[in-house]
Amino acid sequence: MRYLELCDIEYAKNIVKEVIESYENEEVNLFNSINRILAEDIISNVDVPPFDRSKMDGYAVKSEDTYNAEEDRPITLKIVDSIKAGEFSDVEIKNGECIEIATGAPIPKGANAVVMVEYTEKENDTVKIYKPVSPHENIQYCGSDIMVGELILRKNTILSPRDIGALSAIGRNKIKVKKKLNIGLISTGNELINPNESPKPYKIYDVNTYTLASSILEKGWNFKFYGIVKDNKKDLMESIKNAIDDDNDIVILSGGTSAGVGDLTANVIEELGGSVLIHGIKIKPGKPTIIGTIKHKSTSGNKEKLIVGLPGYPTSCLTIFDVLFNEKGKTITGHFPIRYMSAKGRTEYLPVSIIKGNEGYVVYPITKGSGAITSLTYADGYVVIDESKEILEDENVEVHLFGNILFGLNIIGSHCVGIDEILRKGNIFAKTINVGSLGGLMAIKRGEADIAGIHLLADDGEYNIPFIQKYKVKNAVLCRGYIRRQGFMFKKELGINSINDIVKNIKKYKFINRNKGAGTRILFDKFLKENNINKNDINGYEIEAKTHSAVGAAVAMGKVDIGLGIETIAKKYRLKFIPLGDENYDFLIKSEKLEDEEVKRFIETLKKVELPFKKPENCGEIIFKC
Repeated sequence: MRYLELCDIEYAKNIVKEVIESYENEEVNLFNSINRILAEDIISNVDVPPFDRSKMDGYAVKSEDTYNAEEDRPITLKIVDSIKAGEFSDVEIKNGECIEIATGAPIPKGANAVVMVEYTEKENDTVKIYKPVSPHENIQYCGSDIMVGELILRKNTILSPRDIGALSAIGRNKIKVKKKLNIGLISTGNELINPNESPKPYKIYDVNTYTLASSILEKGWNFKFYGIVKDNKKDLMESIKNAIDDDNDIVILSGGTSAGVGDLTANVIEELGGSVLIHGIKIKPGKPTIIGTIKHKSTSGNKEKLIVGLPGYPTSCLTIFDVLFNEKGKTITGHFPIRYMSAKGRTEYLPVSIIKGNEGYVVYPITKGSGAITSLTYADGYVVIDESKEILEDENVEVHLFGNILFGLNIIGSHCVGIDEILRKGNIFAKTINVGSLGGLMAIKRGEADIAGIHLLADDGEYNIPFIQKYKVKNAVLCRGYIRRQGFMFKKELGINSINDIVKNIKKYKFINRNKGAGTRILFDKFLKENNINKNDINGYEIEAKTHSAVGAAVAMGKVDIGLGIETIAKKYRLKFIPLGDENYDFLIKSEKLEDEEVKRFIETLKKVELPFKKPENCGEIIFKC
């Protein structure tokens, strides 16, 4: 018996990992990418959607025109045009007017909502509206799903249909993936027979080959079965040699690892010129696992072929395969901390992201909407909400997992492409959940987030600290991040050269605003107040966009003259930019996490890497403790 000194499971996993990662990457098109493993980070260079578009068939309207609509007292609007998907209209909607619009068609000028066709009745060139709509209702804004510079998929992701959909949505046809490994399977044991044979005395059917083959296919790899081998040296040596000569990358044996037969397997590896690296692991089940290598000359040159001997008991065999090659789960129970309103009367499959909090798993809903590819891309699994249930809030739920869950840092708060850049360049794995600055602050307070990106502007002009004090956050520190430059973006043809030009001719231009609660909107209101400008004098103050990309797109497409947003978006749309002010995008961090290696690496990477934003001298330093 060889396994007198058992190795650690991490050591065994690292051996397998190093061999797998030693194979060169290859480029494939999307049709051939299912279940392949990404060999690169995927960062979007486009906005999705690239323009504001309708979520429904219906009528694009000014929402205020519909406020008095009732089922028994509809309001009537004049239809001035019609837009199909893939088309557009130059007509700007005025009060009392609307444009008939198809799902996916671009929102016309002047409209800020869409009334679903189900709540309308068309009569010649007019339409009756039987239900009011609020601003932004049934509109998917430019960049609301995916923004330019956003990290879409991380390296080492096993590509699923939802991931491939996200890749096609950003215009990627070819991607780099890890080599599709070829696995040779050998089952050993005098007692084994194939499932297609009639039962025989003292014999059992081979189970391991089929569970392993299915697991290999599930990973997107290939396998070839070399049959059942008796417990004798000659047959075992011939089968292993055949599997290697067929240019398999890895050879997996099952059943040949018990004390006596295990020595036989180890001897065969050595007699074929190989080395036994592991014979016994400190785990239960799976103690007698064998791992070795045999050097083989092939068309690609000399290569160390990995030989893995797994236990014979089916449960042990599959468990160790999962530990070494897969490690996947099925369902978990976690706590759902926030309120989610479900669609009563329909069973809902809600995509969720899972983090590991202080007291167990915490489950966050992904609510970008059914039209967003990323609703599934970022999901760890889903929660089934019964048709009779209307609200999920502060309760335990069962999560059906899509695959592996990797727990790293929990970063919850306002999204910024700067975070993606820090994680990528620092080689840091993190679960990022975008719930806004205030949502991130509350996640820190509840103990769910390790880091929260925030940029909250107080009435006195100070960023972030007044809000930390207001909401009585404890046991956290505020780390200085970077400075995002906010300003006015517009086309060069307007001939604007300064902020003063905008102030003097404020009534001349048509603006687009940000949604209520956005830091950019707060900054715009501050600008108006400082310049004694009444918001009622702003043409378009009530026109709201939900993303910086939506503002840039509206200006670039000529829907409006001027918008307020970050400089990176102005550059993306090749617009002229005049800065209005800088905002502090800082990081609120749990105090107990400051000595965590991943958190320290995050801060160090923040300090040293180049970002598309200005860094203050105290970048990465703690500026407030609570």
